Amino acid sequence: MATTTYFQTNDAEVRKAAGVSDALLTVGRIVIALMFIMSGIEKFMGLDTTAQMIAFKGLPQPSLLAFATAALELGGGVMIVIGWQTRIMALALAIFTAIASYFFHDFWNMPQGAEHTNNMIHFMKNVSIIGGFLMLAAVGAGRFSVDGPCVVHTKAT
Repeated sequence: MATTTYFQTNDAEVRKAAGVSDALLTVGRIVIALMFIMSGIEKFMGLDTTAQMIAFKGLPQPSLLAFATAALELGGGVMIVIGWQTRIMALALAIFTAIASYFFHDFWNMPQGAEHTNNMIHFMKNVSIIGGFLMLAAVGAGRFSVDGPCVVHTKAT
């Protein structure tokens, strides 16, 4: 015979915990997005330099990729900060970060030394950022966002 155990919760405690979670989620969104916003602005200010870096890695259409990268980083970062289309953009930035890490922090192709170690550290930091974006894609933007208030309530008649 199965038994069910019920736990009583204090509604005020639940609301307080939810508020803290929403606040932390908002701060987390801003923190993870700031790097992309700053990087996107920097890339727009130096599209030629960004295109040269892309060309150096042997990727096609470096000018187009430089512009697309800057737009994704800046636009995606802003979307994450305001919490608009957060799940989709978090997934897009996770995929972008994985691809960029593969091409630009390919420590496995470098001899041991400072450059190898530096790129390995950056690669692993990017893996952590990808993890953050995947969690954001899973839970959404939270209450303090453009996405948050968009809950539709229907009333049975």
